Amino acid sequence: MPSLTKVDFMMTNTSHIINMFGEDNAEYFNAIAPPIIQTSNFRFKNIDQLRKAIKNEKESFVYSRGNNPTLIILSKKLAALEGAEDTLLFASGMAAISNAILSNINNGEHIICVNKPYSWTSHLLKNLLPRFGVEHTFIDGTDLENFNKARQKNTRIIYLESPNSWTFEMQDLSAVAQFAKKHKITTIIDNSYSSPINQQPIKHGIDIVVHSATKYIGGHSDTVAGVLCSNKAMIEKVFNNEYMTFGGIIAPFNAWLLLRGLRTLPLRMERHAKTAQTMVTFLEKHPKVIKVFYPYSESFPQFNLAKKQMKQGGGLLSILLNTKDVKKIETFCNALKHFQLAVSWGGYESLVFPVCTFVDDERFSELPINLVRLYAGLEDEQLLINDLTQALKKI
Repeated sequence: MPSLTKVDFMMTNTSHIINMFGEDNAEYFNAIAPPIIQTSNFRFKNIDQLRKAIKNEKESFVYSRGNNPTLIILSKKLAALEGAEDTLLFASGMAAISNAILSNINNGEHIICVNKPYSWTSHLLKNLLPRFGVEHTFIDGTDLENFNKARQKNTRIIYLESPNSWTFEMQDLSAVAQFAKKHKITTIIDNSYSSPINQQPIKHGIDIVVHSATKYIGGHSDTVAGVLCSNKAMIEKVFNNEYMTFGGIIAPFNAWLLLRGLRTLPLRMERHAKTAQTMVTFLEKHPKVIKVFYPYSESFPQFNLAKKQMKQGGGLLSILLNTKDVKKIETFCNALKHFQLAVSWGGYESLVFPVCTFVDDERFSELPINLVRLYAGLEDEQLLINDLTQALKKI
């Protein structure tokens, strides 16, 4: 039997990655939890030592805008979980997305992006990049032929969200990656919906994976962060240019919060998926609900692709209420007692977020006014079903 590589081994042993990999307890007083190295600066014994460190700041501790020991522990764990060679950590998911795109595009070039991406990703493509001569085309990414139709001679990036975070359309990652490599196009995917526990796009040939670590990776609704995962050459390119220039860094304390979140990530993802599936089964039979959107529902059009690419569903699902009356939709959302009205997801708390919040916002014009996103947190699932039951009665 051929020997496993380090990454192969770690991908078969999630608990090993999360609890030990990247850590050396003997270096910090045998503490079980890794420490927070809360420093902005690092000292050197002599000029020669300082000179060598500055020449290779990606691998050295010079200044925490570039590197920090707490960040290195987290970075190694996340790279292993994603099956990547290396990662960079950012102050937000949008910082990771922006750096990934900007590092791979130039004036006069073109980006293909799937429909309905995260609203600020859309804003970057529509409002900021055109100022620098970068064009884009939005496509239905569920059909591979659409990528071929949209491709231009100057296409340099294909940007994916699979699934997206509202109606959960997916892309065939292996097929898109094969197409992109044939035409020398860099592929980037936002993997926030699945987390590295449920989906590893690099295994399917995707070049760059980004996350809003604010969500499942953090897991406690108490920190904002982003992650960029790729091969070493790509990480060095981003680090030596956009990362160090724009300075969108994560603080050591926030990195430590993500390390804490990783400790329970597999258990939390399993619970989120189980509760969400229970909610889907209930809502699909309810007369006040026209449709349920959830990748791991057998009624979902891409259910087979979801099973092929993902280990399980996440905690997010959406429903179409059987009314387009904004007042009734608001009544439903306001009546919920255990689903808190809030954006984002990934923490303990179950959440509700209706599209009608953005009734005058063109960024959400593609979404139906009666679409409501629900997030299954870690509360008792029967408590959540009872809450949905009483709120639906009020429509």
